[in-house]
Amino acid sequence: MKITLKGGSCKEYQEPKSVYEIALDISEGLARMATAGEMDGEVVDLRTIVDHDCELNILTFSDEKGKGAFRHTASHIMAQAIKRLYPETKLAIGPSIAEGFYYDVDRETPFTAEDLEKIEEEMKKIVKENLEIKRYTMPREEAIAYFKEKAEPYKVELIEDLPEGEEISFYSQGEFTDLCAGPHLMTTKPVKAFKLTSLAGAYWRGDEHNKMLQRIYGTAFSKKVELDEYLARIEEAKKRDHRKLGREQGLFMMREEGPGFPFFLPNGMVLKNTLLDYWRAIHRRAGYVEISTPIILSRKLWETSGHWDHYKENMYTTVIDEQDYAIKPMNCPGGIMVYQSEPRSYRDLPIRMGELGIVHRHEKSGQLHGLMRVRCFTQDDAHIFMTPDQIKDEIKGVVQLIDEVYSLFGFKYHVELSTRPDNSMGSDEDWEMATDALRSALDDMGLPYVINEGDGAFYGPKIDFHLEDSIGRTWQCGTIQLDFQLPLRFELEYTGADGEKHRPIMIHRVVFGSIERFIGILIEHFAGAFPTWLAPVQVKVLPISDKYLEYGAQVLEELRTAGIRAEIDTHAEKIGYKIRQSRLEKVPYMLIVGQKEEEEHKVSMRSRYDGDAGSMDLAAFIEQVREEIQTKEIRKAKEE
Repeated sequence: MKITLKGGSCKEYQEPKSVYEIALDISEGLARMATAGEMDGEVVDLRTIVDHDCELNILTFSDEKGKGAFRHTASHIMAQAIKRLYPETKLAIGPSIAEGFYYDVDRETPFTAEDLEKIEEEMKKIVKENLEIKRYTMPREEAIAYFKEKAEPYKVELIEDLPEGEEISFYSQGEFTDLCAGPHLMTTKPVKAFKLTSLAGAYWRGDEHNKMLQRIYGTAFSKKVELDEYLARIEEAKKRDHRKLGREQGLFMMREEGPGFPFFLPNGMVLKNTLLDYWRAIHRRAGYVEISTPIILSRKLWETSGHWDHYKENMYTTVIDEQDYAIKPMNCPGGIMVYQSEPRSYRDLPIRMGELGIVHRHEKSGQLHGLMRVRCFTQDDAHIFMTPDQIKDEIKGVVQLIDEVYSLFGFKYHVELSTRPDNSMGSDEDWEMATDALRSALDDMGLPYVINEGDGAFYGPKIDFHLEDSIGRTWQCGTIQLDFQLPLRFELEYTGADGEKHRPIMIHRVVFGSIERFIGILIEHFAGAFPTWLAPVQVKVLPISDKYLEYGAQVLEELRTAGIRAEIDTHAEKIGYKIRQSRLEKVPYMLIVGQKEEEEHKVSMRSRYDGDAGSMDLAAFIEQVREEIQTKEIRKAKEE
């Protein structure tokens, strides 16, 4: 039996061995760190017997898939602790997730934060017990009877929904047994660094018609120092929560009267419009034209586009003149109708149509989250209509535009190529051609990317841009989707150089994605301390006392005349209070004015970047700030 290891080296064995035994044969250190194996691309348990030639990668906590096995074990330890302390609790599911794990539970008396502390203490005991984790299978009827006896209705339902003949596996540790496909660690001992982080509600199986369960979130690491670093990041994220900062800075609000429909307040509108002005400027430069299309369009249009069949559950519909209509969840059909509005020639292509279109999508109430997940948002859409030989250049142009925008805000990013999903439409040939075109463009640019299997749009593959913010979190924002299907379904044409009719190819793309969500990301990325060009209030004039309000008003007028967004603090408070308040509001610049400043027609400048900069000429200050705004400079703040 020949085992090909990561890196290409080989091991040969005369008899079957477990993944763990192979890891031990390689090195004792690797065996100690091993969490799972990856055999011919499939993640397997360390207990899995290898009895044939294969490729085998020994996974540790440093591998994402290895983290999954480690944290899945942590979820079982938590479930065991819950059953020890609160045996009446019914267990649902407990998977590992990107940054930890959770378990959905059903208990008549909801768990509290104090309960989590008790559960953590019991988990520590289970870890110390160093319980061996065993895997075994059970026939279907026996498994159902087992969980009926244990009064675990959710487990019974899961088993009953499994296909006939499906292997039903279990993992046990001490007195605790759970229905699970694995993989898991060999014992409970390695899971020493963990923390239960939060409580939330979750519908059983994600269906809002089912019972609401309680979801207990946690995380686990192989080392305590890693856990401490993670918890510090979480605390930092709480400070940056855009919902909290949005309220404090008067950017936006949410109301029960419009769940998932954000209200932008005056400061928020300044921020939003500044972003949109920037968007318009860079798109004009890149050869885009701007259009606007109706919010409500007929059912017939959405049937032609495929949205009525593939996306209807997320669409709001209405009836006008006894005909079905839908509020648009996407802008693309409107852009197509603009393309159809006049004959097109190959000489006209490519046509780059941008639209800042308001779209509505029905999101489940439990998924709504500030500006990050809403039901109404502005999408910075653009649709590019082109000939086949223009595909690569147009994709490259979009990639360069997205790179420019993300670099401006200080975002790093990585790229994913998402391939054909299960609910797709179109021929295999078209999908292969479209996917190859995207892959080829990325390869030509030397841009690293990973394949995200099955996550494309229903009409075509896509390139997704995942940006990284200042505290290391990633967000999917920009996307480029290549579409051969909608031009076919809408019978789009252009006249070629040969005088014949041809079908254009279409790109769907966004840079910001949702403007609302991008604003939420920016709030958290900058912790509310926006660069000067973005700040709703760029300068705050602070008179030392009421005697200098008149001079303060003159300064304010000069600032505003120069195009600088400025306000004056007219409160009858001491200057120390006014400075502290402006700092809390994260205003980039404060101009303090008193007798000396009035006499010399100067200002005492204090900035978020350099602290107290002393007296300076007002005209010089205006020139400095205008230059900073024009260049969209991002300065490192010393004061927060």
